[in-house]
Amino acid sequence: MKKDIGIDLGTSNTIIYMKSKGIVLDEPSVVAIDKETGSVLAVGNAAKDMVGKTPDEILAVYPLKDGVVADFEAAYSMLKYFIKKAYRKTRIIKPKVIINVPCNVTGVERRAVEDAAISAGAREVYLIESPMAAALGSDLPVSDAIASMIVDIGGGATEIAVISLGGIVTSKTIRIAGDTLCDDIIRFVKTNHNLVIGRPTAEIIKITIATAIENGTFENIDVKGRDTVSGLPKNIVLNSNEVCTAIKNSILKIVDTIKVTLEQTPPELSADILERGIVVSGGSSSLNGICSLIEEETGMKVLVSSNPREAVALGIGNVLDKFNSTKRELLIKHK
Repeated sequence: MKKDIGIDLGTSNTIIYMKSKGIVLDEPSVVAIDKETGSVLAVGNAAKDMVGKTPDEILAVYPLKDGVVADFEAAYSMLKYFIKKAYRKTRIIKPKVIINVPCNVTGVERRAVEDAAISAGAREVYLIESPMAAALGSDLPVSDAIASMIVDIGGGATEIAVISLGGIVTSKTIRIAGDTLCDDIIRFVKTNHNLVIGRPTAEIIKITIATAIENGTFENIDVKGRDTVSGLPKNIVLNSNEVCTAIKNSILKIVDTIKVTLEQTPPELSADILERGIVVSGGSSSLNGICSLIEEETGMKVLVSSNPREAVALGIGNVLDKFNSTKRELLIKHK
């Protein structure tokens, strides 16, 4: 059975879109590996459950860093597992695969993605830039002679692009996104409360009470970890304004990069953006107050994509479903 697929290969999560079926898989981009034998013990949800809980001989790794392949063998194993799982019990004939890559990646980084997919069982691999896919998944008119501005805040990177006539006119990629905010929270809690917490706990804090703007309303969350002084388990109460302080610098760097992108946009396209606004997508676009902060700093209206977390995957699926029409020209390379 031949069913081609699109893969949103994210630093934190991988989403697979199957032609004519829609999204068929959405799991964390994590692989658990036996250090001694090098064998893969778990992938995806099962591997994420092991993060921070594994014995010394088991290593839970994220094969991607800042949106690009950092561990080829782990990436290959992860893609092979996900592709097989997406097809379930159906016999696989090597599929055609479309995968997203960040803007401004090097040829070596692109090749690593292609080679990992081919090794995992793809017949041929096509690449699409993540902002283009996010814009398509957000139903923006990327092929028209008007400007569309997309800000995709993912796990490993934030990508900002102005698109017109089927191409990216100007773009910026900053290696600050959801994972960075988790790291900020971990450092803040350790420095200010003498408490060591892991990435999963930081992620829960980010999702539950994190805010980009202090609003005078305090939300609290109980946080458990290890005391840095005694080494014993400890519990504290963390509030939303503390978390806002923890992530403030990273959020402002994202906003500054948006402003730089706007400054480098041709005047005629700037007028379109002023009229139509900025569209935000990606898993971290749900952060409380992020859109209001961007509006305040840029003076532009900000809209959230209808399916922000799945925008890239849906955009890839859009190209996949209409591959033989004009959508094919939006791809950047194929093997």
